[in-house]
Amino acid sequence: MAKASGKFHIEFNPGPQQLAYSIYQKHDVLFLLGPAGTGKTFISTAFAISEILQKSKKRIVLTRPIVEAGESLGYLPGTFEEKVSPYMLPIFDCLQELIPNEEQRKQVEATIELAPIAFMRGRSFKNSICIFDEAQNATKKQLKLFLSRFSTNSKVIITGDPTQSDIGKDSGLMDVVHRLETVAGVGIINFGKEHIVRHPMVAAILDRLED
Repeated sequence: MAKASGKFHIEFNPGPQQLAYSIYQKHDVLFLLGPAGTGKTFISTAFAISEILQKSKKRIVLTRPIVEAGESLGYLPGTFEEKVSPYMLPIFDCLQELIPNEEQRKQVEATIELAPIAFMRGRSFKNSICIFDEAQNATKKQLKLFLSRFSTNSKVIITGDPTQSDIGKDSGLMDVVHRLETVAGVGIINFGKEHIVRHPMVAAILDRLED
């Protein structure tokens, strides 16, 4: 697993993590694909933190499909931010782990904008690193909308596990990947079960629960 050291230096595991960082540096759009537990969200968050602390980007734009399970977002209590924040918890968990220094963490958190897809039309993100997490739960139309928002001096990272979509055949992730894989400036990293960095049992569990 990648880890932070010193003032803020990320050390990536040899293999796909290092390759992902190398491709990220050379491309403006990066797809991180693979099963749960391979560190996709962690790595994309690390890239974003590095951009902010190095002052090469001014904002982190976080997007995650709001896939509800019997409870409508509109009926949850609280402000807009309070309603959306629970869907972004995995990314904030990564921030906590990557930046133990509270002052640096507050500096990074101040640059974060939560940007649900429903409110994205007409927007343009400059000087930003834009992360679309759990993209297997997005339609092709939603991904197209997101990918057309980033502007000058911005980069996009899209993460997803094509095998775990909660919207089934409506998922547009792999269609978008196949259409863009030969476009200049687009990079794709595919993680396998052998790259899972959670509990050793996760890979075995995923194997047994596959349809």
